[in-house]
Amino acid sequence: MWFTEKNRVDDVAKRLAHSPDFKCRRIQCKGKMVDVLFLSNLINHNYLQQNVLAFIHEQENVSIEQLARCLPIGAVHICETTDDMATYIRDGWAGIYIEKEKSGLAVKIAENIERSLEKAETESLVLGPKISFTESIDTNIRILRQNITDQKLVTEKMTIGERNKLEVRVVYIEDIADEENVQTVKQRLSELHIDEVTDSSVLAQLLDDHAYTIFPQYLLTELPDRLAYNLMNGRIGIFVDRSPTVIICPTTFFSFFETTEDIYLRWTMSTVLRAIRMLSIFFSIFLSPLYVAVITYHPEVLPSALLLTIGQSRSRVPFPPVIEALLLEFMIELLREAGARLPTKVGQTMGIVGGIVLGQAAVAAGFTSNVLIIIVALSALGSFTSPSYEMGATIRILRFPIIVLAAFLGLVGIFVGFGFLLTHLLKLTSLGRPYLSPVYPFRLADIKYALVRLPIKFYSQRPKTNRPQNSRRFSWREAAKRKDLDE
Repeated sequence: MWFTEKNRVDDVAKRLAHSPDFKCRRIQCKGKMVDVLFLSNLINHNYLQQNVLAFIHEQENVSIEQLARCLPIGAVHICETTDDMATYIRDGWAGIYIEKEKSGLAVKIAENIERSLEKAETESLVLGPKISFTESIDTNIRILRQNITDQKLVTEKMTIGERNKLEVRVVYIEDIADEENVQTVKQRLSELHIDEVTDSSVLAQLLDDHAYTIFPQYLLTELPDRLAYNLMNGRIGIFVDRSPTVIICPTTFFSFFETTEDIYLRWTMSTVLRAIRMLSIFFSIFLSPLYVAVITYHPEVLPSALLLTIGQSRSRVPFPPVIEALLLEFMIELLREAGARLPTKVGQTMGIVGGIVLGQAAVAAGFTSNVLIIIVALSALGSFTSPSYEMGATIRILRFPIIVLAAFLGLVGIFVGFGFLLTHLLKLTSLGRPYLSPVYPFRLADIKYALVRLPIKFYSQRPKTNRPQNSRRFSWREAAKRKDLDE
């Protein structure tokens, strides 16, 4: 239902809860009354004065259609209802109503509040671009377009949130990304009926295939080059307004141990570093449980000299190995969490000094042994080698149930825990795709994308795990022929 000009303004004000910063500028233009509505603390007042009010004053015969065509503003939208108009005004747009016209016009003159481009906080690199995404979705799209100039780059806009509406952009390469994956992402987004989504990490949890697993199923990144690399390999990105991290899907378990430095470094060094990360994660989960199992049930597997050393270090410890291990693991997690919540410089000092002081004091007081401190420290360092913060946190949590199993069943308990863990990973999917691909189902051609790094000439095909429409990246043989002809 439409109202008179005054009632339309009152209705918009009502939908904005009669906010004190809601303003209405009424202009007399060539016999027509024009109302310009806005929230004063959200708009750029110079834009309003120079590009909207002054422009309207200069028009001979002002109309909504004319303003939509000629206003020197990048984004305009014709609004058919006052509810639609109030939504745009709430996002920092200005609304325009013209006497005796049914439709209104919303123009984007928002005063964007955002931080400058900085280095990524959660992902550190030695080589490659250091720039990271920000909280502005428009800035993030601009950064992405600077990294990908392909004309097939698609950025589809969607809105989620029933009360607090939030803009979301689904980005992919049209002739590379699998159409089924794209439709699955858009369908899951459209089926979300929730009051608000505060961050991309929350949205990733809402889109999960398996809500009760501890493992992350989508990759979060702040790095534009990492997103660009994944898009060119057939994956999909999801931007969320007011969030500096981007969701990448579908992903595999091995994606969480890859970095863009694997591309920038020579293949030999990348292969070694990737192997170190994978071994570090394995030792991080099973090293402390192995200590508990061996000391409790299987001391005969240790050499006599090592067994004597461990016996001497544990001679003053009053606790069984499982309590000793859990106590130290809890202490490490306490130090890590305290260091993460304190200011940067204070947190670093707290982690180093606290670890040294507490470790020495625990040994001197007889609460733990020197050997276990070394093992727990190595386990903690192993979990920090994961480039993904979420996967690193998952690895640290997994140690605790494995330690308990080792305390009850020894080495058998460790194998039982490993069996349950492997079975669980085999059942997981990401956007409907196998989580352990290309190991299961086995794809020999994609192993070079997961476990090892080979010379560039072996990467002429995109990974089949992502089911790309166009799997060819380049033809090494044709390039070699052209080189021979040139010579």
